[in-house]
Amino acid sequence: MKIGSQVYVKGSFEAAERYCDAFGATIGLNFKTPENTYEHCELMVNDQLFMAVSEAPDDCERTKGQAWQTTAFNVYEIGSEEAVRHAFEILSDGGKVIHPLGPCDWNPYCADVVDKFGVFWWIAI
Repeated sequence: MKIGSQVYVKGSFEAAERYCDAFGATIGLNFKTPENTYEHCELMVNDQLFMAVSEAPDDCERTKGQAWQTTAFNVYEIGSEEAVRHAFEILSDGGKVIHPLGPCDWNPYCADVVDKFGVFWWIAI
């Protein structure tokens, strides 16, 4: 199991360029939106994932006094769909499902959840 850091910001292209400059990182795997922002952009240092950058949504919903998170935890290589499902059930209890369990462009089984404490999680096999 691994955990990775990610930021959700307005101006994802500029942020990625600045982080690359600041830390000597390079752009790795990335997916752009039709609006020409990063849906997901991996920054690499020494061929290792340093962090990921994504564009924060325009509809930053506020619930219970909490704003959309600017940081997130990406927990991946959990090992099985069953392990992802187990984590999803626990994290989504009392939270908000952003994207339900299923595939995305870069992972066959994952989900996005903001837990009841306001922490954003991307969980995946």
